[in-house]
Amino acid sequence: MQDDYDAVLIGAGHNSLACAAHLVAKGWRVGVFEQAAVAGGAIKTLELTAPGFRHDWAAMNLNLFAGSAFCKTYGERLQQYGLAYAPATHCFASVFEDGKWFGVSTDVGDTVARLEALSPADAKTWRSLLAEFPGEAEHVFSLLRNSLKMHVLLRFEIRILMRRGMSRTAALARLLVSSPRAWLSENFESEHVRATLGAWGMHLDFAPDVAGGAVFPWLEAMANQSFGMVIGKGGADTVVRAMCAMIEAGGGQIHCNARVRRVLREGGKATGVELENGRRIGARKCVIANSAPGNLVDGLLDGNSGDAGFDRAMRGFAHAPGTMMIHLALNALPDWTASADLKKFAYVHIAPSLDQMARAYAQAVAGLLPDEPVIVVGQPTAIDPTRAPDGKHVLWVQVRMAPAEIRGDAAGEITERDWAAVKERFADRAIALIERHAPGLRDRIIARAVVSPLDLEADNPNLVGGDQICGSHHLSQHFMFRPAFGRASGSTPLTGLHLTGAAVWPGAGLGAGSGYLLGRQLAG
Repeated sequence: MQDDYDAVLIGAGHNSLACAAHLVAKGWRVGVFEQAAVAGGAIKTLELTAPGFRHDWAAMNLNLFAGSAFCKTYGERLQQYGLAYAPATHCFASVFEDGKWFGVSTDVGDTVARLEALSPADAKTWRSLLAEFPGEAEHVFSLLRNSLKMHVLLRFEIRILMRRGMSRTAALARLLVSSPRAWLSENFESEHVRATLGAWGMHLDFAPDVAGGAVFPWLEAMANQSFGMVIGKGGADTVVRAMCAMIEAGGGQIHCNARVRRVLREGGKATGVELENGRRIGARKCVIANSAPGNLVDGLLDGNSGDAGFDRAMRGFAHAPGTMMIHLALNALPDWTASADLKKFAYVHIAPSLDQMARAYAQAVAGLLPDEPVIVVGQPTAIDPTRAPDGKHVLWVQVRMAPAEIRGDAAGEITERDWAAVKERFADRAIALIERHAPGLRDRIIARAVVSPLDLEADNPNLVGGDQICGSHHLSQHFMFRPAFGRASGSTPLTGLHLTGAAVWPGAGLGAGSGYLLGRQLAG
């Protein structure tokens, strides 16, 4: 071998970096090899439209990272290396065709007043849920921060039963398996409130009627009400830059433009990696792959891990529908007709009903461009004006859901099937939806960059088909089944080869969960 490390990590997504940072802190010699020109995976901030306009490529919301176990341990050190947040007190909102809107701000009085205008009963429910949230969240976050080994799960279940009793434990279990529509319909009478919260399910592949999705609308609503939201000061890449600096200060090395061709093995043990240029890198203790499961087997392992069952499970790992990104440089923020207050919010959803979300999801799964996709409008410069020149703004727009392979157009307007030819027209459809609620947006656009689902995958092979969460979180592929039963810890049939990233429990989001859990498993 030309070089040797204690641990070689394939990919420099945030889970890899969290794992590497922990291993370095424990005295390991670590090498990270990333195929892209910069580290970060889906967390990148780039001047995509015009000089001085900094756009978050994919991920924007840093709440999970700021509240993560990794950040609890290393947050002060990361701040020394430049980690900085921009807090948002006006977190998320939705706008509706009847001119009404609803939004969640950290001031409970503001949120409840908006609820009172829609439904006094819902305002009462909100206060009740908020009062219960600290106790409920303690158990949910405890689950997310622990490995799903059977003995750990057993201790977790016993502890909850002792603290909560059977009925309250059953209620929590019911929340974890309920669909967004079931939970929202049970708790709220306003269709506007249901839609506002239900939109969060779409961020994680949970259409309104998919079992297991209720926890995400509940968690986002209550956490944002209780703690607010944070984005990265100057861009989401503040997280990546700080972690890279911490790794390098501890003697670790990060190599970009260094695509790994395959994992080297000897006698059923991973011994290192071979780069695309033929260079071989040795790993004395382990190889850690931040990879989509299918890419692990059919790419890094040359189609055969030595365990046919494992290979079959990894190839069968299901991905969520894709996402299209639209990045806009603007002269001014959108002029929302529902309320000027909407200019203060980090996110504005255009997802007018649970039925519309369910329809858009079904269309995308069927390979159709949705006639009315779910639109997530991020307004980062409303929170952090440093991302654009004085008086200017950036808009971060997610178009959910979008098929990786286009089989048709639900609106019957677009006949092409190639994303390269379709993406600008589909972006026009999304911007027209925004303009229904913010007339004149087009006149404020200085420049735009459209990123199709296949563009996302080309930049980062883990985002298969533009799936930003690296795998569906439906119950058949979540908890102890992520990425497959018995593999929630990231273990593989090869000794010394571990899988990490969003495809491994606890899944997607910027909580660095799988990377930090693996780092602790390996080094204490």
